[in-house]
Amino acid sequence: MSSDEPQRQPGDGPEEPTARPSEPAARQDGPAEGPAERASRPSDPAPGGDRDDRAPADRPTPPKGTPGAPGRGTPGPGAPDGGPSTQQLRPLGRPKGAAPQGSPQGAPDPSTQQLRAIPPGPGQGQSQGQQHQGWAPREPEQGAAGAAAASVAAAPGDGAPGKAAKSGKKKRPKRKGWRRLFPTWRMVLAGFIFVVLLCVGGFTAGYLLIDIPPANATATKQANVYLYADGTELARDDSRGMNRENVPLSKVPKHVQHAVLAAEDRDFYGESAVDPKAMLRAAWNTVTGKGKQSGSTITQQYVKNYYLGQEQTVTRKVKEFFISIKLDREVSKDDILQGYLNTSYFGRNAYGVQAAAQAYYGKDVEDLTVGQGAYLATLVNAPNAYDVAAHPENKANAVGRWNYVLNGMVKEGWLSSADREKQKFPAPEQARGNQDLSGQRGYVVKAVEDYLIENKIVEEDALHRGGYRITTTLQKPRQDAFVKAVDDQVMSKLDKKARKIDRNVRVGGASVDPKTGKVVAMYGGIDYTKQFVNNATRRDYQVGSTFKPFVFTSAVQNGSTTQSGTPITPNTIYDGNNRRPVQGWDGGQYAPANEDDGQYGDITVREATDKSVNSVYAQMAVDVGSDRVKDTAVALGVPEKTPDLTASPSIALGPSTASVLDMTEAYATLANHGQHGSYTLVEKITKNGEDVALPERGEKTAVSREAADTTTSILRSVVDSGTGTAALAAGRPAAGKTGTAEEDKAAWFAGYTPDLATVVAVMGQDPKTAVQTPLYGALGERRINGGGYPARVWAQFTKEALEGKSVKEFDLELEPGADVPVQPDPSEGAEEPDPDEDTGGANGGDEDTGGTADGGAADGGGDQGGQNQGQNQGQNQGPTGGQDQGGQTQGPTAGQDQGGQTQGQDQGQTQGQNQGPTGGGADGGAADGGAQGGQQGALGGLTQGTTTGPRGRGGD
Repeated sequence: MSSDEPQRQPGDGPEEPTARPSEPAARQDGPAEGPAERASRPSDPAPGGDRDDRAPADRPTPPKGTPGAPGRGTPGPGAPDGGPSTQQLRPLGRPKGAAPQGSPQGAPDPSTQQLRAIPPGPGQGQSQGQQHQGWAPREPEQGAAGAAAASVAAAPGDGAPGKAAKSGKKKRPKRKGWRRLFPTWRMVLAGFIFVVLLCVGGFTAGYLLIDIPPANATATKQANVYLYADGTELARDDSRGMNRENVPLSKVPKHVQHAVLAAEDRDFYGESAVDPKAMLRAAWNTVTGKGKQSGSTITQQYVKNYYLGQEQTVTRKVKEFFISIKLDREVSKDDILQGYLNTSYFGRNAYGVQAAAQAYYGKDVEDLTVGQGAYLATLVNAPNAYDVAAHPENKANAVGRWNYVLNGMVKEGWLSSADREKQKFPAPEQARGNQDLSGQRGYVVKAVEDYLIENKIVEEDALHRGGYRITTTLQKPRQDAFVKAVDDQVMSKLDKKARKIDRNVRVGGASVDPKTGKVVAMYGGIDYTKQFVNNATRRDYQVGSTFKPFVFTSAVQNGSTTQSGTPITPNTIYDGNNRRPVQGWDGGQYAPANEDDGQYGDITVREATDKSVNSVYAQMAVDVGSDRVKDTAVALGVPEKTPDLTASPSIALGPSTASVLDMTEAYATLANHGQHGSYTLVEKITKNGEDVALPERGEKTAVSREAADTTTSILRSVVDSGTGTAALAAGRPAAGKTGTAEEDKAAWFAGYTPDLATVVAVMGQDPKTAVQTPLYGALGERRINGGGYPARVWAQFTKEALEGKSVKEFDLELEPGADVPVQPDPSEGAEEPDPDEDTGGANGGDEDTGGTADGGAADGGGDQGGQNQGQNQGQNQGPTGGQDQGGQTQGPTAGQDQGGQTQGQDQGQTQGQNQGPTGGGADGGAADGGAQGGQQGALGGLTQGTTTGPRGRGGD
């Protein structure tokens, strides 16, 4: 205890510390302090000031019982329990040598003192259940050292407070050295909890924020597959999409499904959408150089293929993770497997198992064997590397992977050990070049597309998105036969180096089954990749005289009569002179020229049809009514909106530009006895295994049977003895009509048997400018006419297309009077030819009997050919009329009677000299040539015709 601190003596009364008037007095014992003051006073001593650092044992202790002495005692009179009477006041002095201002040195300053609690001494206890606490003055300036000393001095040797002080926690020593580099277990635990919470929060946020997106554009693109009628593949149009064809899972055999599962994910049906263990294993193998692996389940791979993309990014991987989990909860496993099989890449530009089956084995997926299915499953892992046809050096690896797949199937119970032993490695076919749409495939695809869109079967944008499996009506043997016929009769005879005009030759053709309206064959051009326009469906070439039969059909259908009131039948007589003005037409004068300006005088309808006499058919169109003619043509199958299909007398001459396919449909109606059903190119169409509805054919009566069959009867005459005799090479009863466009820009033959209707056209078009050009000189001929190359193609195709079928005759029901021949009027006599008149033109320039069969060029262009033709014709003409292949079937009588030898020689010479490419007209004189010789024999030597030359104009 400091010497400055006053000592209390036994028996002293309460201490009365002096206070300066200017300072607040120190608190004294007594009732002056109430509970409020005590409560507001801090219980711990304030820092600063000197304190008695001596141990309690060294301090002087007043005797027991003395007022204010430590120990247990009784409070003074009037003192409350715990009041000041039981407390000691111990002033805390200042440091030695320091005295407050205005106080004697060493005297404590009561105004700066505070009361400090003094723990109870040995004799002190609790009174009335309360612990009494004493207070001692203390200066606020005391520092931390004084506070620490006070805490030590306040610790008693015995009593509860002292024990509490001793039992307090010691300050933990700081971590030093290398221990500071390692976190404490508290830090580790806190970090672990933080990571767990972060992962849970991230997973929850990802699951809620990432939705299943729509399928990506690539995954939905498919090729449209076109098939022949027998189901074999015709074309695969992947020009707008991928080589993919989706199939339902039910079409994929179980052994193929199991092979893919054995190769890629054997626990697919029992696992969750993602496999963390596999992902970690794949990551480890990739890092350690054991090969790059995905570690993805089939669900994840499907999500990548169908919803996302192939980019290797963290963002894509995160999306894949969450989409897979959601998809697994919303979609069945079978649906996921089906999508996976349809989106996986198998190499050879094949997406999906169906395209892969075709690419590697040329068959549908449902026809794959166990071994083949296992090989396709092998390809999923490394399509290009395991293609043993393209990379034979990798066969050992491919076989090893193939064995792995089969062994996995055995292990999973999907394949028996016995069946496993039977399997031999199924080598795939050699990779085929990208066929695309070359050859006839492109023409067929384009025609089918137009058919589907025009008939509103499939919307254009939907068709271009792909995915349709289209079975066409085309029959592969007949399609091949058509191509061969064109190659044999036309293309093989082109010499594009020697004759530039040969570069302009185009061919189009189509064949329809009259009973069903199905298109069984089509020829669109030499190659779609070289000539893009489909010559079978284009509508920009005049049909010429192939339209004339529709005029006669309309006449019979409507019971029409001539201007004199005579019913129109095959034997009705018309004036066939050149440039004869039509009668009964109020639209102005119309006087069409005949082919080569031929003068025919009175001529029957049948004969006028054989020779394509323009003046007869123009008058007939007026007699029937050109509007009725148009209606009949439309009813037969010619589109109503065909260019230049106008109701006027000229409609009979064929200025309209219907397509080859349009004309085939119309002629098929005639072959079907007037029953018309729109042609069809599509037998069946499906998408994703579901059928697409096709319109009903809706066959109806276009014209009466008498009208159709009577027309057939006069068209049979054209083939038997008219301009279409080349068609007899088919070896079948046939009816047909030749036709030539203006300026010989196209030559046609349209014909049919009871079983097949076919139209062939040869066209001229500049390959650079696409301008239509005449065909003079093409194929080494002066002129190209319908009875020449088109009829020959028709005959060869028809013969091959109907090979093996029994020969059928036409079953015709004719109109009344149609089979009654018209006898010539003897009173008119026979008109003798003028010896000075050039009579060789029409005969020698026979457009439809042209070609070498007539003794030279198709038009008799050469002098020698003309002489030979004239000699043959003059010698062989006979009274039976008509001509078959240059008159060879006709008897010699009439020719000899008319001095045929001389006539033939003169005719041939004149023809050779006068006929040339300047001869215009639609039929090149063909219709009016050889047949006219027959007519001359029949009618007693009527004028044969006029010279073919620059004046010629035509309608045939």
